[in-house]
Amino acid sequence: MNETEERPEFVTDEHLEYLDELRESGVTNMYGASPYVQREFPELSQDQSRKVLTYWMHTFSERHAV
Repeated sequence: MNETEERPEFVTDEHLEYLDELRESGVTNMYGASPYVQREFPELSQDQSRKVLTYWMHTFSERHAV
């Protein structure tokens, strides 16, 4: 995926910022972060939590370009 990846309509900046903070905390390997997303945002289904994480992973370098 790349910069043209379409952002799912349910993915918010809050979700992405949460994942950024989770990554910085070192609490979990980010490949296993989906349950953390689901706990933090209980309105998301398991599938949506995975899609939030996938979108975050695929767009990380574009959002954090040095």
